[in-house]
Amino acid sequence: MTRPPTMGHREILRVRLAMLKREHSDLDGATHALIEARTADPLTLRRLKKQKLALKDKIARIEDELTPDIIA
Repeated sequence: MTRPPTMGHREILRVRLAMLKREHSDLDGATHALIEARTADPLTLRRLKKQKLALKDKIARIEDELTPDIIA
């Protein structure tokens, strides 16, 4: 019996990274649309911006893990 192929740790991180980047981009578009439409209350914008910052931190951590350390 053969086992189905499984994704390794690095492949999982790459997929997660792509998802987080897409979500960050979506939030960026939403904040820009709300600002341009002038319909958003400040609390909503603040929450969206906090979510974007949290995603940016997660993206940076995954990118650091995927990028090998080079000691010169």
